Amino acid sequence: MTRRLLVSHLSVMLFVLLALEVPFGVFYARSELSRFSHTARQGAMTLAEVCEDKMEHGLTADLPELARAYGQRTGSRVLVADRKGIVLADTATRSLVGKDLSAEPDISAALRDQPATGTDGDPPAGGEDLFVTVPGGSNATVACVVRTVYALGPLKAKVHATWLALGAVGLGVLSAVSLIGFALARSITRPLQALERATAQLAEGRITDPPATDHGPPELRRLATSFTRTATRLQHLLQAQRAFASEASHQLKTPLTSLRLRLENFEPHLAPCAQDSLDRALGELERLSRMVQGLLALARLENSAIRPEAVDLNAVVADRAAIWTAFADEQQVGIVVSGAPAARVWAVPGALEQIIDNLLSNALRVSPPGTAITLTTAAVPGEGSRTPPMAELHVIDQGPGMSEAERHRAFDRFWRAPDADHDGTGLGLPMVRQLTRASGGEVILEAAPGGGLDAVVRLRCAASRTHREHLDAAVPDAQRSHGSLQLATRGSLGRRGPGARK
Repeated sequence: MTRRLLVSHLSVMLFVLLALEVPFGVFYARSELSRFSHTARQGAMTLAEVCEDKMEHGLTADLPELARAYGQRTGSRVLVADRKGIVLADTATRSLVGKDLSAEPDISAALRDQPATGTDGDPPAGGEDLFVTVPGGSNATVACVVRTVYALGPLKAKVHATWLALGAVGLGVLSAVSLIGFALARSITRPLQALERATAQLAEGRITDPPATDHGPPELRRLATSFTRTATRLQHLLQAQRAFASEASHQLKTPLTSLRLRLENFEPHLAPCAQDSLDRALGELERLSRMVQGLLALARLENSAIRPEAVDLNAVVADRAAIWTAFADEQQVGIVVSGAPAARVWAVPGALEQIIDNLLSNALRVSPPGTAITLTTAAVPGEGSRTPPMAELHVIDQGPGMSEAERHRAFDRFWRAPDADHDGTGLGLPMVRQLTRASGGEVILEAAPGGGLDAVVRLRCAASRTHREHLDAAVPDAQRSHGSLQLATRGSLGRRGPGARK
């Protein structure tokens, strides 16, 4: 913005300078030439009157000396001819003396009592000359003709010097205006840059460098004050919301555990007909506990500062598939691992395991007996230098699938599909999305080709330093500092039956 303000300021000033200096320079050049021509013509007419007087008194022999003296005094070349156009004196060369020049245009016009003024010569070769040819006579009869020739080189040098002076003045004015304009532009853009940095920090969840409210124009000062006040209130609201979620989850864990123990203690004393009600109560209590654990995990994830690390995607997939195979066998569902070996990927410590556990848990809940869950890895090349290569993980089931509207809402907290059982918490897929974003990736749900659902997790490859720089640019700064997140869902959301498909 500083550059644009400075360029616009200089453009206006340059236009003003050109509008003033160019007409002035042209007017000055023309006026100097007109003044010089007028002076030369007045001098030639005076010389012509003196030559006429000499010729009337028979002093023609004095004309060469008179012409030479005038030429030395004015710096011109002088030619004097009689009434017939015969040259009587010439200060440039003696070879023209005695020659008839009545056929030359200016001499012929002067013999007809018509003064002639003009330029002659070749400017690139030998320079341009100004000639003034006037008749000498006090009556209708022309007694003699005087031609004076002046070199225009000195006059043009003077005009050129004036143009250079105008250019130097314009350059000096532009330089001064540039300094002033740069200072003014910086005084405007510096507060805007501070506001931009503060806005980016606010988007990441915290403001470490609030904009100054005592710099810049009054309008920007008021804007900075209003922004700081709004950002401070937003931060307080966010902190209060996160603190409430975290504290509420912590406060609920202890009474829920105590309630579970008390209910289980009732089991030996209950009649057989009440056993089913106890089992249902324990099931609902288990779901409530998982929901509290999920809320606590999300609160920790949102408030923790974590840094992605390089993880072997194929190794993690193979490990989680082996662990979940036993649970899948109980439901007569197979787990198949396929795809080409993928590169190492950037992921938050422990996040990839939790992502796979939640997706497998959801897939296992909806998979009919005799079907299979497929875990496929694939590499996706980047597009140019700005887009690093990605690695994809597909978790594909053969269940009933979801409609497009359901897939769009699947990542909302506490949302579950209308046909889902009541044992889910609606926090599994939000946890997957949060962990994937914290790792610098993305997760989407697609319809599987043969029916069912295809959960696609895309993570950035950790093959080079350049990819790490792309990751640092993609992951918010609030999640880059060192530390590790102990996920509360391990052992609860990661077990068999952590929650219904959303």
